[in-house]
Amino acid sequence: MVADVLGYFSEPAEAFVRRRHHELQSRRLTNDRAFEVIAAELPMRRVAAPQFSLRQLRRIVYG
Repeated sequence: MVADVLGYFSEPAEAFVRRRHHELQSRRLTNDRAFEVIAAELPMRRVAAPQFSLRQLRRIVYG
């Protein structure tokens, strides 16, 4: 179980953004709200990700 938790928190920032966006969309959050939630969650990660703008988060997800 500890390995699973550590693996979850050591996920690269880009992979986290894509995964969380998909999860939040499946909960029917709008893109604007989903990206706000993701931006708020990123600094709480085990290894803080660089601060991404909302535009950068959109580029990670949509290319």
